[in-house]
Amino acid sequence: MPDPQYTDAAEDAPALSRPVRWMLKTLAVACLVLGIIGAFVPVMPTVPFILLAAWAAARSSPRLSHWLENHPRLGPHIRDWRHGGVVRRPAKWMSTVMMSLAAIIMLVFARPIWLAFIAIAIMASVGAWLWQRPEQPPA
Repeated sequence: MPDPQYTDAAEDAPALSRPVRWMLKTLAVACLVLGIIGAFVPVMPTVPFILLAAWAAARSSPRLSHWLENHPRLGPHIRDWRHGGVVRRPAKWMSTVMMSLAAIIMLVFARPIWLAFIAIAIMASVGAWLWQRPEQPPA
């Protein structure tokens, strides 16, 4: 019998087959690991992996979803995103600084250089999109 503490997230998710749930759980854990690695490696993103982990966990693992949403560092960002696609200004600045640092590292070390320019163009596009996201939840 499922733990009643985690039934809210389970009620939102449609009934999935066991193999699909396991694939989503695996995706959630893999993305969580990649997101944690991304917190320490400047050229690897963190937030997209954490959000994907939260999405997959919400559909496959109420316990992992609950843990992510109530995590002191990750939870507020996940909840903000789920309630209106909100990205707070400090997170925007941190993302911009980290993408800029990654761009500098790629310009110095990446060969062929055109590959670095492609990656920088993608990061610039993501940065422009990010700064257009709301900074406060809808009223």
